[in-house]
Amino acid sequence: MTTFPTFPHRRAAEAGPLAVALALVLWTPSTFAEAAEQEAAEIEEIVVTATFRGDELDGVPASIGVVSAEEIARRGATHLEEILAAIPNLNYSKGASRARFLQIRGIGERGQFSEPLNSSVGLIVDGVDLSGIGTVATLFDVEQVEVLRGPQGTRYGANALAGLVNVVTHAPTAAPEGEMELAAGNYGAVGVGAVVAGPLGENARGRLAARVDRADGFMENAHLGVDDTDNTDETLLRGKLSFDAGESTTIDLTAGFIDANNGYDAFSLDNTRVTLADEPGHDTQQTTYASAGVKWDDNPAFTTLAHVGVAASDMAYGYDADWVHVGFHPWEYSGTDDYRRDRNTLTAELRLVSKPGAEIWGGTAWSLGAYALRQDVALTRQSTFIDSDFTSDYEVGRFAVFGQTETTLDAQSTLTMGLRLERHSSSYDDSDRASFSPGDNLVGGRLAYDRALGAGVVGYGSISRGYKAGGFNIDGTLPVDLREYDPEVLWNFEAGVKVGALARRLSLRAAIFEMRRDDVQIDSSIVFFHEDGGAEFIDFVGNAAEGVNRGVEVDMEFAATDAVSLHARLGLLHSEYDDYINGEGMDLTGREQAHAPGYQFSLGASFAFGEGFSATVSLDGRDEFYFSDSHDEKSVPYELLNASVGYQGRNWSVTAWARNITDEDYLVRGFYFGNDPRDGYTDRGFTQLGEPQRFGITASRSW
Repeated sequence: MTTFPTFPHRRAAEAGPLAVALALVLWTPSTFAEAAEQEAAEIEEIVVTATFRGDELDGVPASIGVVSAEEIARRGATHLEEILAAIPNLNYSKGASRARFLQIRGIGERGQFSEPLNSSVGLIVDGVDLSGIGTVATLFDVEQVEVLRGPQGTRYGANALAGLVNVVTHAPTAAPEGEMELAAGNYGAVGVGAVVAGPLGENARGRLAARVDRADGFMENAHLGVDDTDNTDETLLRGKLSFDAGESTTIDLTAGFIDANNGYDAFSLDNTRVTLADEPGHDTQQTTYASAGVKWDDNPAFTTLAHVGVAASDMAYGYDADWVHVGFHPWEYSGTDDYRRDRNTLTAELRLVSKPGAEIWGGTAWSLGAYALRQDVALTRQSTFIDSDFTSDYEVGRFAVFGQTETTLDAQSTLTMGLRLERHSSSYDDSDRASFSPGDNLVGGRLAYDRALGAGVVGYGSISRGYKAGGFNIDGTLPVDLREYDPEVLWNFEAGVKVGALARRLSLRAAIFEMRRDDVQIDSSIVFFHEDGGAEFIDFVGNAAEGVNRGVEVDMEFAATDAVSLHARLGLLHSEYDDYINGEGMDLTGREQAHAPGYQFSLGASFAFGEGFSATVSLDGRDEFYFSDSHDEKSVPYELLNASVGYQGRNWSVTAWARNITDEDYLVRGFYFGNDPRDGYTDRGFTQLGEPQRFGITASRSW
């Protein structure tokens, strides 16, 4: 029988965040009395841009979460990781200055060192593929963040086995506008940003955004006597241009530059926010990206869409491997590890989309297209523990053809069918003389049926197939049969309902799903014994298991009145492995998969008090989860309370915000090994703490 996790019971004395949340909601006694006298507002329609056509959220037969620009501002968020708690069944791992790696419904990578990597969760920014390098996901001048949960095997292919995160920035405007924003907060946080937009001649529109953010970070280095070795220092510059080249052609151009010059000093032997490193690390990234989209609309039967995206990233990630200073202990060792990657990505897509009134076969709309990707990654590793620099070159090529049809069966029903055929090839060479050139033929697709059930209710059911390309392990001491691994396939079975009711005051989206994973690509390890009797632990990826991930997702918004709006989001997840024994000899059959919390939720309310004043409160919660499949270390359940108070004038605004008001300690990354000389390097757990109590103020002036 299928079981789902339940929320833990809490004693009254342990209900701190919830109690504070209720107090903030009720802090003005007349709030609800005044609000009840006002007429209810309609919920604004949301268009999801990551679909083939750009569809209304409530009309897409799939589980999708959206975070708006308004919610980003209320949370005082400047980076993607600061809003992830608002989306159920979306998790992340750090192990760096920012959350680079995402997991959707319990599936996704958790880190990267020397090995090449194919992403399970895609990250798209303005149509440019930036999967696996989430440090670039800054949020200034962002319109919305879309999270497509479940395999996107028809639309996006190999980089979206578990789902996709799509970051959409604001478009150029036909009317002149601009904004200047200043922000400040605790831990030395300061930020300044500016936007200008408007017409550039008769047929062109432009937008330019720039932002600089600085903060000291949340760690104190007691050895060096400083508090900024885990700092963030991030700069954004983005330009967008849209112009009409004739009556039926529109061209959109985007160019961006993101410079993250962050520190990395996040782990301590005592699992606290006090470190003792004498050579603190770094986590830097310079990414330049550009895209060009062309829309031709002169054919009466279909619209032609072409898109090209390029990105060049120079990344450096390094750390003090011993976490302490020389002289800390007689048994100490000292060393650093540094990984420098140059990554270049080129994508191109051509898509034909049928127009309304030009359906085929008596009522079938269609989309047809081709896609290509080329990516080159060059790595140099410099480490105290290797005799000379390790270098590698990894090249990936993908080519796909795809199509989708939406057939109107009757006035209430639509049948959607999609298919994607993809060829994935790669080549790899390194300074240890390892060489691989695997290739895979991959197939993805989707079958969905949706039906209007009346009174603003739509139900749907779907079956979709996602995939992830195979790969290889670069450690030359591995047995031959463990050097390469096969593609992973995921089947997703989903049913859901979408409700728009009460004169568009209520929006409810709910889904239940079961995902079956075949040939799961899983991190493991084995012990290799040398001829001299020594032993070596070797990490590797293999097809060691099958898995099942099933759960529920609910997203609800309710405009109670013009003054009061509520949201409730919930994700339940039950994940397990089937017939799997890892390289350590642990039988993980039936155990939860790593980074797959049993529940996640976000509850919130927004209030407008008149005369421009407003307030919000939200509570985000997450269940415990395993950090890895190779040990038993877990995170802890937690709830984070957030709030904001703001004033909106005619052309200016000011918002005071706070996140994690009760200063809860929670964990975002964990390892299990020996690194403490005080206990003879005995294996034990080491963890990275999440964001502590944050508060600040943001002021903006628009024109």
